[in-house]
Amino acid sequence: MSRLLLQGASRDSYAAARETLATLVQAASTDLLELADQLFAVTEVLDREGALRRALTNPARSGDARAELARAVFGERFAGAAQDLVVWAVRARWSAPRDLPNALELLAVEAVVAAAEKAGRLDALEDELFRVGRIVAGNPDLRTALADRSAPVEQRTALLQDLLAGKVTDETLRLVRQAVAAPRGRHFDRTIDMYGEVAAERRSRRVALVAAAVPLTEEQRERLTAALQQLYGHEVHLNVEIDPDLIGGVRVELGDEVIDGSILTRLHEARRRLIR
Repeated sequence: MSRLLLQGASRDSYAAARETLATLVQAASTDLLELADQLFAVTEVLDREGALRRALTNPARSGDARAELARAVFGERFAGAAQDLVVWAVRARWSAPRDLPNALELLAVEAVVAAAEKAGRLDALEDELFRVGRIVAGNPDLRTALADRSAPVEQRTALLQDLLAGKVTDETLRLVRQAVAAPRGRHFDRTIDMYGEVAAERRSRRVALVAAAVPLTEEQRERLTAALQQLYGHEVHLNVEIDPDLIGGVRVELGDEVIDGSILTRLHEARRRLIR
C-alpha cells in the first residue's frame, strides 16, 4: 500500500499475505480479534528489536531458517492463525527490514476490520474512526496528552476510553487503544486516518474527505457520491467535516487529488488575478 511506501518485493509479499489473511477470515474457527492482538504484539517486538527484524528479513538466510527463528522467538506469543500468517510473512521477501512490521500492522488492522464486517459494523467503524481522528486533531491539549510518552500507556488510553466508552463499537475502541499505545512514530490522528483507509479498502472503496461550509443534505451527499464514483470508477465513501471558513461550496480531497469548489478559493483566485 502506497501509504507505507511498500515497493518491489515488499508490495508483492504484502499482497500475497493479504490473500493468506483472506483465507483465515473465511475460516469459522479464526478468532479475528485474537489474531489482530497477536499480530500487533509481533509488530511491537519487531519495532523494538532491530537485529531480530533484520534476521527475519535477511535474504541470505533460507525461508525455513527464518521461519524457525520466528517460531523460537514468538512461540509463546502466537498460535494457530497468527503463527501461520507470521511464518508465511517471514518466509517471503521484503525490500527493507522495516517493511515486515509495517505489513504485519496493516494485516492486524485488516483483521479487526474483517471482524467488524462480520458483525455488520463496518460502516460504523469507518465513520467512528473518522470522527475520533477529527476530535483529536481539533483538540491540541488532548493530542499533546495522547502523544506524551512519559505518561503511562494506561493513563493515555484511559483519556479516550472515558470519552468513547459506550459511544463506539468494540472494534473502534480496540483500534483507538492501539493507536495510542503503539503510534510507531506517527501522530495519533495520522494513525487513525490510516486505519480508516484500511477499513474503506476492505470494501474496495475510496475515501473522500469533504469540507463544506454547512452540513450537506442527504440528497447533496448522494449527488456528490455519484459524481465522484463516476469520475474515479470506484465506490466512494464520504467523510464530511464542516469548515465555516469556506463561506460556501465544498472542497473534496481524494488521495492526492483536491477538487476545490469553495467560494473562499474562488475569491483567492480572483484576488490573485487582480494583483498580477
